Amino acid sequence: MHPHVTHHRPAPGAARRPFRLLIVEDEKRLALSLAKGLMAEGYAVDVVHDGLEGLRLATAEGYDLIVLDIMLPGMNGYRVCAALRAAGHDVPVLMLTAKDGEYDEAEGLDTGADDYLTKPFSYVVLVARVKALLRRHGRSAQPVLRVGALVIDQGAQRVERDGSEVTLTAKEFAVLEQLALRAGEVVSKAEILEHVWDFAYEGDVNIIEVYVSALRRKLGAGHIVTVRGAGYRLVSGE
Repeated sequence: MHPHVTHHRPAPGAARRPFRLLIVEDEKRLALSLAKGLMAEGYAVDVVHDGLEGLRLATAEGYDLIVLDIMLPGMNGYRVCAALRAAGHDVPVLMLTAKDGEYDEAEGLDTGADDYLTKPFSYVVLVARVKALLRRHGRSAQPVLRVGALVIDQGAQRVERDGSEVTLTAKEFAVLEQLALRAGEVVSKAEILEHVWDFAYEGDVNIIEVYVSALRRKLGAGHIVTVRGAGYRLVSGE
């Protein structure tokens, strides 16, 4: 009997065709956070917590990308990745590790991993790496989101309003992107914080207000509506 696989699927009518990602991570809380965040980005995500089961699924299923921890029960991430490559699978692999050192990174890349991320890491960086790997392997054309006069190019991380480019910081773009992915819906501060900030962040959730204020100054006040006690909603604007 195979270990349990947790499936996370975008809601029907999601903005993009769902790409399938596999997370192989034995820290269950982290794995769930990653899955929820990536699902909010529009991906379909499967989660397992064991290297052997990860290898079985990665070999049997047609995933577009694998997020693979190194320290795993059953079989470590190095061996999982090496076995995939030996079997001829070219699926992009993003390795995660709590270690930090050139030797570990070199070993991970030598086994055929495409990229490497050391914990703790920013969620914004993780998503950027995932998108870059999918784009590099020709598996994903990054969607351009349009909300009224706003055009949000996720691949280039570029925003235009009425045809003119608006310069945003990485965090401002990430906040706007979360709102744009669910345009017309109310997105809570907690949801934005979970998807944009570092997993270890324990500061005040009201930091979101600072970034929303900055976005209103740059984009125009009419685009982001405050729903008191609930969150924010991105609308077409004035």
